[in-house]
Amino acid sequence: MRQIKCPDCNETCIKHGVLKSGSQRWFCKHCKVAFTVKINNLSKELSLFLNWLFSTNIQADMPGKGRTFRRKTAKFWSIWPLPPKVEEVHDVVYLDGIYLARNLCVLICCNDTHVLGWYVCRYEHARAWQCLMERIAEPKVVVSDGANGLPKALRKVWPHSSHQRCLFHIFCQVRRYTTSRPKTLAGKDLYTLAKDLFNVKTMDQAFIWINKLSAWRMTYSDFLREMTIDEFGNKRSTHERLLKAESSLWRLIRQQTLFTFLECIDITIPTTNNRIEGGVNAQLRSMLRAHRGLSLERRLKAVYWWCYMHSPRPLSISDILNYMPTDESIAAIYKRLSDYCQIDRSIPQWGDAPVWNELHMSTDFPTYWD
Repeated sequence: MRQIKCPDCNETCIKHGVLKSGSQRWFCKHCKVAFTVKINNLSKELSLFLNWLFSTNIQADMPGKGRTFRRKTAKFWSIWPLPPKVEEVHDVVYLDGIYLARNLCVLICCNDTHVLGWYVCRYEHARAWQCLMERIAEPKVVVSDGANGLPKALRKVWPHSSHQRCLFHIFCQVRRYTTSRPKTLAGKDLYTLAKDLFNVKTMDQAFIWINKLSAWRMTYSDFLREMTIDEFGNKRSTHERLLKAESSLWRLIRQQTLFTFLECIDITIPTTNNRIEGGVNAQLRSMLRAHRGLSLERRLKAVYWWCYMHSPRPLSISDILNYMPTDESIAAIYKRLSDYCQIDRSIPQWGDAPVWNELHMSTDFPTYWD
């Protein structure tokens, strides 16, 4: 049986007749106050909004040909579901970014089951990664695709975490230089070496692979030293793309991010970033594709909603309505800060106002208080 609590003292109330409209009245024995319970449909409307957002349904299929649905749910587009602070230490986390526009990127951190954090920025850089990572406890291992600025952020925020680069992205980087059908024998051998990365399962196999990479350089050293003259008259390497592909592999070996999955024995480290690519980014793109036509701000908030509802412990629907910031509350904060700055600048400080004795003749009386 439903129990009605008093809004003032939170004590259980009893029925106390009905109004002419038929609404049930309730009476609190403790406060001696009679009242009626107001029905709040915001929670139901927000649930309806989220069910539509996470599905492939179109607004035309909603009740009222979509017009009623848009009118009831328009207010929920002003809510910003913010990421929680994660204090639980995880063994492995995945980091990646998804671009919603040319100058709008959402950085995402997740584990094998939940989304741990997200941060919006214009592009991937070290400061943005730091803001994302500062709210998450330092994990043991980080798996990423080698985003810009991430190594610097790892050294500053998570200095004790090991870093594993995604082997598939490494292979794609080599393939971008050699193409999938190399014309030269050196390109074919380097492309084969890149594919052999997926077959490395032990440390002995890793050492053998590194020796093969060294042997490749020695075998084709004369071929790689060939020079050519470009259209500007400058001398440059003829096989510059092969040298870039090789140097990218040696750089990862020096940074010790290529075979991190073989160094940790107590935990299983994945070699690819498939968990966040297929489990998060692909789901976000599918949602945005199903609801194509949204403005850029609403696409961003749709990503925020998806990430928050897939976080470890999201708030209930009613708590989201009570605690999450909105466009109006954020604008009020900025306005209050702006007003404070204007008032602060309007008060004369030392050196901002004229002194009395600068405009008058000096006297025997002290005037330095001005």
